[in-house]
Amino acid sequence: MSRKTILPNIAYDTQRRSYYVTIRHSPAPGEPSRRTVQCYPTLELAIQALDRRGGMDLLSRGEDLEKLTVGQWLTYWLEQIIKPSRSASTVHGYHMIIRNHLSPGLGTIHLNKLTAAQVQQYLNRMQAKGLCTNTVRKHYMVLHNALEHARKQELILRNVSEHVILPSASDPTHHFYDSETMAKLFEILAGTSMEPVVKLAGYLGLRRSEICGLKWNHVDLEQKVITIAEARTTVNGRPVNKSTKNRSSIRRLGYAGLADIEELMERLWRQRLEEVERLGDEYEDGGYVICHNGGRPYQADYLSNRLQRVLSKTELPYVTLHGLRHSFASIANSQNVPLFGISRALGHSTTSTTTRIYMHLFDDTHLSVVQAVGEAVGINGPGDSMKGKMQE
Repeated sequence: MSRKTILPNIAYDTQRRSYYVTIRHSPAPGEPSRRTVQCYPTLELAIQALDRRGGMDLLSRGEDLEKLTVGQWLTYWLEQIIKPSRSASTVHGYHMIIRNHLSPGLGTIHLNKLTAAQVQQYLNRMQAKGLCTNTVRKHYMVLHNALEHARKQELILRNVSEHVILPSASDPTHHFYDSETMAKLFEILAGTSMEPVVKLAGYLGLRRSEICGLKWNHVDLEQKVITIAEARTTVNGRPVNKSTKNRSSIRRLGYAGLADIEELMERLWRQRLEEVERLGDEYEDGGYVICHNGGRPYQADYLSNRLQRVLSKTELPYVTLHGLRHSFASIANSQNVPLFGISRALGHSTTSTTTRIYMHLFDDTHLSVVQAVGEAVGINGPGDSMKGKMQE
């Protein structure tokens, strides 16, 4: 026999290498019970399908809720609470954490029986498997939010995840350029299709998704203002257009007086008009500023890979497109641009976000502050005259 039950209502077919889920439907009064069998390529997808059906049945009936498992609740929470209100990329990220980690690790436990010790053991196992501490903290965040919604709906009395000890967050490694190295990169890429990409990241501090999503209807060539209002990213291998990361990410960036960007935007506009005239209906006019010949928009990963191929042929240090955004922040800080201005240009919701991400880039500011204080109260500063008066 090629098919063998490996979990309740889940069987594995060794010949077809597929998982079969038996879903039992609750019959209406007077009707016979029935069941359906569905096939899935992985055990994770099979468990998720079973959890989805089981959770929906229990929650819709409002009966036997003590049988509701963590996996069933996580699947229900993702589809009924998170999916309608969050972006596709956020939902996909949560989905991968739940499907690949939380459901296999905690899914069979009854929701009202889950303990803080079990959550703590899960976090410890994830670290032992080699996941970085920031990733483990993301797992915790997803689980905590799901349990908090369960508490608010009175499915559990308390959120047990509040009583665990999280691993310390690790500082990410950032690679960035100073102004001299940035200028060398611009010089190397002059006249190539990557020139506008690196200049939008380096001069304006744009995220790569914002570069890919920038459209001409958000560029005012007369006033020389670019409005950042859309982003283009990839979710599960498919391109997705969405609004910017948050409300603060919607911003207007003026480039009047920056001759390099002025010339670049005018050149890109002329190239677009020439292509539209030359290709006619064959031009895929999605309105994108940064695109392949013919109008087709870029994928973010494609641009990142292109940059790395270019850098591999030079002596310039390693940097990513996002690293050029870091470079923008660092160079702005070195020019004594106020933190509030840097934060607004980057599209951060608060200056504390900018400080948290870029504190390692702003360390020189601390040095200048110490030097300024030292000069004020030191041997040649105002403190000397005060000291003389006290001695008199």
